[in-house]
Amino acid sequence: MNARARLIVSIVVLGLLMTGPFLVTAVLVWASAQPAEQALLLQLIAPHLSLGALMTAFGFAVGLLVIRYLFREYVHGLLKMVENLRLMLSANRNFRVTPEGPPEVQLLAMATNDLAQQRDGLMDDVDAQIAAAKASVEEEKNRLAALMSELAQAVVVCNLDGRILLYNSRARLQFKALAQGSTAGVGGALIGLGRSIFSILERNQIDHALEVVRQRLHKGTATAIANFITSARGGQLLRVQLVPVLSTGEASEKREMSGYVLTVENITRSLEQESRRDQVLQSLTDGSRGSLANIRVAVGNLMDYPDMDGEIRERFVGIISDEVVRMSQRLDQTMSEFADSLKTRWPLEDVLGGDIIAAAQRRIEQHLKLPSKTEEVDEALWLRADSFSLVFSMCFLASRLVDHYEIKDLRFRLMPSGKLAYLDLIWTGHAMSSETFYTWETDAMQVGSESSPLSLRDVIDRHGGEIWYDREKAAHRAFFRYVLPLASPENMAPGETIDDIGVRPEYYDFDLFHFSDQNIDLDRPLTDLAYTVFDTETTGLQPAAGDEIIQIGAVRIVNGRLLGNENFDQLVDPERFLRPEGIRIHGITDDMVRGQPHIDVVLPAFHDFCSDTVLVAHNAAFDMRFLQLKEARTGVVFNQPVLDTLLLSAVLHPNQDSHQLDSIAERLGIVVEGRHSGLGDACATAEVFLKMVPLLARAGIVTLRQALDASEKTYFARVKY
Repeated sequence: MNARARLIVSIVVLGLLMTGPFLVTAVLVWASAQPAEQALLLQLIAPHLSLGALMTAFGFAVGLLVIRYLFREYVHGLLKMVENLRLMLSANRNFRVTPEGPPEVQLLAMATNDLAQQRDGLMDDVDAQIAAAKASVEEEKNRLAALMSELAQAVVVCNLDGRILLYNSRARLQFKALAQGSTAGVGGALIGLGRSIFSILERNQIDHALEVVRQRLHKGTATAIANFITSARGGQLLRVQLVPVLSTGEASEKREMSGYVLTVENITRSLEQESRRDQVLQSLTDGSRGSLANIRVAVGNLMDYPDMDGEIRERFVGIISDEVVRMSQRLDQTMSEFADSLKTRWPLEDVLGGDIIAAAQRRIEQHLKLPSKTEEVDEALWLRADSFSLVFSMCFLASRLVDHYEIKDLRFRLMPSGKLAYLDLIWTGHAMSSETFYTWETDAMQVGSESSPLSLRDVIDRHGGEIWYDREKAAHRAFFRYVLPLASPENMAPGETIDDIGVRPEYYDFDLFHFSDQNIDLDRPLTDLAYTVFDTETTGLQPAAGDEIIQIGAVRIVNGRLLGNENFDQLVDPERFLRPEGIRIHGITDDMVRGQPHIDVVLPAFHDFCSDTVLVAHNAAFDMRFLQLKEARTGVVFNQPVLDTLLLSAVLHPNQDSHQLDSIAERLGIVVEGRHSGLGDACATAEVFLKMVPLLARAGIVTLRQALDASEKTYFARVKY
């Protein structure tokens, strides 16, 4: 029974005690009296009933005041003390109970503070010992973090779900430079702990690289790595190397892959430079061949006929001079214009031919349910290839064969031929025409729901190879033959081993190795969710009356950690003048917001920043109302769950006098910096929320659904804007 119910019961009991004995006595006397006595009683008592009722009401009112005083001083006072004690035990060890109320309650508060002081002394001793033990470990961690931050390559570590659990500064800067779309206008691409790498790199290519690595691990290869080239959304070319992270458990001799390391290098500029050099050489070679031939003929005639007529000699000299001038002009023109007609050459990597066939078999059997076998495969043959596009082209041909000729199985053959390799796709069945093959060769490739803008001919040209269709009439079989360049793999030096020791970077959370890629589920524990904690600064307090957002600040919480470096902090041009009274609060002036992006640009970028997370704010109804009023203008809808630290404070501490952000932070021992700025208030709210999560768990509120339901039952949930 809560305090309110107990108060009601007390009032009812008071009323019964004041009126019950009198009424019972009157009934008993009346029942035992004779009629004449009853008439006499009425005659004596009736004139005084009003006075008796007045005295009873007065006594009842005095009793109510006494009960209310006792409940406020003892019941509510003790409940408030209980909340403060829980704060002292969990969220803020430096918090102390203020002695107030009756003398007995004050004595209890002082005794509690004395016990807390003794506990803090013991905890300080333990903390000092722990700090001394961790000092050397922390120094080593900081040294490794500094080394990681100085690496010239971008490094990203992901778990098997593609969630980022480590990245260095180089990766953050590189992906920021590659930003496209809404995020480009307000600070860069979305890279952060717990985010998906597939929002930056193509999932199909990473999955293919993982297949190659698993195949090499299965074979026991020491260099179980994969390389591939991909293009970013802005058209830049990236060279990516994938290295597996193997589990360190000793229970099994065979270690399983628990994640992977990606090293990313932007090779666009170097590739363009190579292409320019190739184009220069080609232009000079092709364009100068004719001029050199003319000069050679003219010089030969001059040498063969030294006594030729002067006029003829002059003509040959003129030919030489004209051709030299033409070559000079051609050189100048080539140097100034060749860049406009360049065609980028796609870089290739050294790949084992057997790995490509194995990857193609797995994809064909998985997507097409088509059995496959190998025959005459040279396992030691290395190819110079883009394995992703090559495997996709094989799946495309297999798909067409199944659709048009209903083949029952597919066989692979790989054999060398001089400096080339023949890779055959063999089937038994109907013959096909050259026109059909030409159509397949030029169509854009598609396998089920996956598609590629490349055609089969584009893939072959990318490899500098050839493909043709042929038949083995005696065996009643047909095959497609890929003619591909061979490669010489770079062997590891004798005694060289792979270093499995990880390097700790600036941004990491290795607990995310076990993070499961799931959507927001209302029944998931609060500790398992990712959050975006945000705050807005506005021109005023009336969103429906035309006030506008002038700043949005936000930070992320992943795996119970506040990621201060992964923040969103953007001023917004409200397209109106700011109010002087507002400027005195948030310190943002008209000059600061002029020229900043409008809300049409900022809101989509913020929506991308907080995707797949639960929103958290203090007095969230106010901030969300501003966002909702911009839905029609921007087309951006924030439909994820929203938690409000104001409501959660009312759930946890219903007996406290204030639930303002400053008051909550003071109770929880949080120092607020940058108050009344978007990012400063967002950071303070995030720290408050992190302190609240264990308090909610102690109150039996563990899941997101429970937190939302409890918030809706508070008095403050009725406030609307």
